[in-house]
Amino acid sequence: MTTVEATVYVRDDIERASAKWWVLLVAGIAWIIVGVLVLDADLDSALTIGYLVAGYLILLGVMEFVATAIMDWKWLHAALGVLFVLGGILALTEPFRTYSLLASLVGLFLVIKGTVDFVMALIVRHEVDLWWLLLIVGITEVLLGFWASGYPGRSATLLILWVGIGALLRGITDLITAFQIRKVHQELVP
Repeated sequence: MTTVEATVYVRDDIERASAKWWVLLVAGIAWIIVGVLVLDADLDSALTIGYLVAGYLILLGVMEFVATAIMDWKWLHAALGVLFVLGGILALTEPFRTYSLLASLVGLFLVIKGTVDFVMALIVRHEVDLWWLLLIVGITEVLLGFWASGYPGRSATLLILWVGIGALLRGITDLITAFQIRKVHQELVP
């Protein structure tokens, strides 16, 4: 394959993938709505919190499966999707113990995701106009992760905050990514 053929092939792949930018836009809006609803809810029982977290994890798993269709590292998104769905199912079976156990796991997840978002923001800072928003989201996720890990299981409010803020941060990240992909798509398709 010549360099010209390879360039055309890569351009076609990018053009096809970037046409799906709206999927991330819809996902971002959905995550923001979930975050606002969760933060607005008045939940007092551990059972309700367990079911809320189970639903959140299953939704997060589904979104990771959707990400396999439009993102690189498909195997990683698929593996995360399986883990989140399994975690959601386990949360459904033990809702009373869910919030204390998942508070620790949530902290770990937020630290890892925040670190990845932070590094990605630094990597794309010359190509992406709003890279600093991803940087802020990454730093916020890391701080929330350490906060959640420091107080696992102490209160249901912590978990509600994690679910609500996590959904908002995921929504903001998806919106930023969607508009950046849309920008690439508009540059490729006249």
